[in-house]
Amino acid sequence: MSANPITPQVHKRKMVAIRFAGDSGDGMQLTGSQFTHTSALAGNDLATFPDFPAEIRAPAGTLAGVSGFQIQFGSHEIFTPGDKPDVLVAMNPAALRANLDRVERGSMIFVNDDAFDDRASKKVGFDNGNPLLDDTLADYRVFKVPFTTLNRNALTDSPLSQRDKDRSKNFVALGLMYWVFNRDMDFTLQWITKKFAGKPDVIAANTAALKTGYNYGITTDTFQETFQVGRADIEPGLYRQITGNQASALGFIAGANLAGKELFLGSYPITPASDILHELSKHKHFGVRTFQAEDEIAAVCASIGAAFGGAVALTTTSGPGVALKGEAIGLAVITELPLVIASIQRGGPSTGLPTKTEQADLNMAVFGRNGEAPMPIVAASTPGDCFHAAIEAVRLATKYMTPVFFLSDGYIANGAEPWKVPEVDSLPDLTVTHPEGPNSEEHGFLPYKRDVETLARPWAVPGTAGLEHRIGGLEKSKDFGNVSYDPSNHEHMCKIRAAKVANIVNDIPDATVFGEDSGDVLLIGWGGTFGALHAATMHLHAAELSVSHVHLRHLNPLPKNVPTLLKSFKSVYCCELNQGQLRRLLRAEYLVDVKGINKMQGLPFGVEELVGRVKEEMKAEGLL
Repeated sequence: MSANPITPQVHKRKMVAIRFAGDSGDGMQLTGSQFTHTSALAGNDLATFPDFPAEIRAPAGTLAGVSGFQIQFGSHEIFTPGDKPDVLVAMNPAALRANLDRVERGSMIFVNDDAFDDRASKKVGFDNGNPLLDDTLADYRVFKVPFTTLNRNALTDSPLSQRDKDRSKNFVALGLMYWVFNRDMDFTLQWITKKFAGKPDVIAANTAALKTGYNYGITTDTFQETFQVGRADIEPGLYRQITGNQASALGFIAGANLAGKELFLGSYPITPASDILHELSKHKHFGVRTFQAEDEIAAVCASIGAAFGGAVALTTTSGPGVALKGEAIGLAVITELPLVIASIQRGGPSTGLPTKTEQADLNMAVFGRNGEAPMPIVAASTPGDCFHAAIEAVRLATKYMTPVFFLSDGYIANGAEPWKVPEVDSLPDLTVTHPEGPNSEEHGFLPYKRDVETLARPWAVPGTAGLEHRIGGLEKSKDFGNVSYDPSNHEHMCKIRAAKVANIVNDIPDATVFGEDSGDVLLIGWGGTFGALHAATMHLHAAELSVSHVHLRHLNPLPKNVPTLLKSFKSVYCCELNQGQLRRLLRAEYLVDVKGINKMQGLPFGVEELVGRVKEEMKAEGLL
């Protein structure tokens, strides 16, 4: 190491992708989150991809225990966290082995030199031992940094135990990356002080570690270059960094407030939906009530009770929880109460891949109940879009008196992006009115007398004098709401509930097209695949190919112009992280030969991956 600071060569880049990787106890999610916050404050656009094992503390030094966090940040609009990182920070051999195939040849790899030896390396598949001592990494720019030693030397005088001291080594890596990419340390220094308030020794240790990594960059002669990524030219306004789950929580709060109602959440913790429960529990001052139930069934039943009582009701879960809630969701359908079921999708079936993303719950949202039980379905497409999609779910539920599915997924739920905080005046008016007296001169109050436009039944709040009525899972008679086993009445009620949902098509916008309204290929998607599909379409446009992209927010009912769009292109490819759930719906509904581009690896689509697969399909069909 040089005794004097080195004057580095500064390279300007339009965008960079970094991946931090280590054991699940190495603090990689924290490291990535701090780098994300700092980049957002620097004015970059960005997208993130947290990737971690299902176990709370997975086996150290194993491939299964590797935790990663990838961020792509840039001086222009960013749609994905990047296909392949330009920089990999690997805290041990397992982190290097698990991520090496994702790194482009010639990219920079920073490794914790202290963690590499023959035993640890062979344990994860480096058969020749320590890969830092042979030509395994010959095609990469490798920088061996003794993160552990640097951290321990910096904390020699700290009263913390050695184990607690070693927990700070991730801040050494973070400090070095701040130097490499000309980031400011102030936000993280302030965060450390606030996070560990009352623990001065921990504050001092983490602060020293962060500054040690930064100063190592200044003084070392191992590498003599830094990178500058300028501010993005984005629409002026107030921005904050937000994850999909945070945005969903805020959207549900906003939806309830716009409706003039309290928000009730009945939930049972499940990955990756739990953060919505955590976030909503912080906002009692906004009229939010959170109930952590003993199981999924109790959670949804409590929410149904809250809807009956006049609250905007929400229950959050993921695939296995949706399965358990199925019977109660059917109860919400037949009672026609406004309930939002938020399914934050993950890999299945059964426990499946709890921390990995998948679009696996669409079939269950459409069909996962006994009897004829149609429901509206709204799907969010980006972390920030979760806010607006949540409001839309509340709007449909309260306006049409029906349960509504809100679909997100692990990729956008845990991912983050800069989000422009909307002006309150720009949000829709969801004001709800409850009946206060009879709605029939002859019969008094008819609980199933429907609004002419929406076919919604009245939302009568219990305790309102004169509006007493029956409610429950048995079929009710038309208008009157008495229990009825009459065959023709049952058929009428099934058809009217279906018509109510179908009529929502008149209250949602047409699907928008990125590209031409007709041509060779239409890429159609939904949910968290938006960023990759949009970016891939931009690449295909640059190659002068006739490709357009449609992304659907409303999956039931589908927008009016969908059949016209499907028939306006020579080929339609439905791109999903499943085996073709939306594709089968489109084929069945519109009799169009929709083809599938599918993936089920617990990972999102990559942009280059989609571009390659689209070109393969076009070549096979003679369109390229």
